[in-house]
Amino acid sequence: MADPRLDKETGVETTGHSWDGIEELNNPLPRWWLWTLYLCIIWAIAYTIAYPAWPMISGATKGVLGWSTRANVAQDITEHEAKNAPLVTALLDADMATLPENADLNRYAVARGGSVFRAQCSQCHGSGAAGAKGYPNLLDNDWLWGGTIEQIAHTVGHGIRNETDADARWSQMPAFGDILEEEEIAATVEYVISLSSPEHDTAMAATGAELFADNCSSCHGEAAMGDKEIGAPNLADAIWLYGGDRDTLTYTIANARFGVMPAWGQRLSEEDVRAVSAYVHGLGGGE
Repeated sequence: MADPRLDKETGVETTGHSWDGIEELNNPLPRWWLWTLYLCIIWAIAYTIAYPAWPMISGATKGVLGWSTRANVAQDITEHEAKNAPLVTALLDADMATLPENADLNRYAVARGGSVFRAQCSQCHGSGAAGAKGYPNLLDNDWLWGGTIEQIAHTVGHGIRNETDADARWSQMPAFGDILEEEEIAATVEYVISLSSPEHDTAMAATGAELFADNCSSCHGEAAMGDKEIGAPNLADAIWLYGGDRDTLTYTIANARFGVMPAWGQRLSEEDVRAVSAYVHGLGGGE
């Protein structure tokens, strides 16, 4: 580094740095800037003493004022819950079947249920509740286990085919790949397609109708309209949980499906289960 020297033009000492022949003057910093810097340093020291600041091994320094964002949030939550306590009590005491008739309480339940749905249910059913492959659309009126508000509450609370709740909805479709021959499964698929589409092989569908009557009608019904008591889907409405093309139906019949839904009653409060049930029921597909 070059030695500092006086600049000929200004008489100010240089820093000794030179860029393309241009030397940097060593002018003193403005007083206002220095005082601002000193004040910031003093303020920072005072802040670290008064408030939580320095990270330690198992936490952080608490500060002499004992201020805590967590405590503030906890206080806000407590105050919010206290304000909503009468509505929560009313929701817990309400008859779910007549809840939509109580406009104010139903409005609260739907608003609360919407928040629960977006936080807990949208990952599977979608943010708009339109579902996805293997996850039911909650906007239509096609319900495997029934779409009344009480039935929805039971499904939400106890779940489907889980092993953690003794009252979970439960059904098991046999894997007909171990029971029927490939050509018999193909004929059954053709019959199922014929129930909702004119584009099918009539001869195969006729054979499949007999196979369906012998093997499937006990659950899905003679007209394939399903049975909500056992969660057997309606096969005649062209609404498919996993898909209604030939390949998908062949796989479903041959291997069966076994979708599982958690028992949200074990994870959510009773009022949240009721609220999210009211929200889902009000989306437009509730019976």
